[in-house]
Amino acid sequence: MNKKLAAALSGSAVVVLALSGCGGDEGNEKAERWAVEYCGSLQKQNKSIDGANQALTRITEGDKSPEEVKETDVKAFGDLSAAYKALSAAVRRAGVPPLEDGSRIQKNAISQLDALSATYADLQKRAEDLNEKDQSEFADGLQEIAEEMKKLPRQFGGVEKALGEFRQGDLQEAIAGQKGCRKPSPAPSVSAA
Repeated sequence: MNKKLAAALSGSAVVVLALSGCGGDEGNEKAERWAVEYCGSLQKQNKSIDGANQALTRITEGDKSPEEVKETDVKAFGDLSAAYKALSAAVRRAGVPPLEDGSRIQKNAISQLDALSATYADLQKRAEDLNEKDQSEFADGLQEIAEEMKKLPRQFGGVEKALGEFRQGDLQEAIAGQKGCRKPSPAPSVSAA
């Protein structure tokens, strides 16, 4: 059951890569300032998201007690919620990007990131409420969490599309030049079982 949860989450690492571009010359000053502000937070959040996904992957390997599953899920969902909330805050702090329709693009990205953070916060609450003392009730609770997680692929798609709108002109070049926005090593893939 928990393998399905981990598999659904494995796509979250892809979301933060949506802002990674390919190198180029320095863009204009506004684009550089925006990229510095946003990318300064991104590397830390990538690490947090990757760590949560790895924890969810590890918990699916071998027989784990309901207590271990619950503890891992609660922490991982909480970390993911916090990471996406921090990414939203970084987009907010960076300000309106120097793009045509920049205000709409920024608001959409913030909205998508906040919604994904809220979904993970809800999953964390559901995991906290699991009754690990009753095997049947615990399994039913995990099934409910798995059902809720079916919404995640669509949400990831929305976030990825929203963040992808920043990849234009000088801003794309500025983002590509920031260390914090460079693609991290690929995370191990998770297979559903």
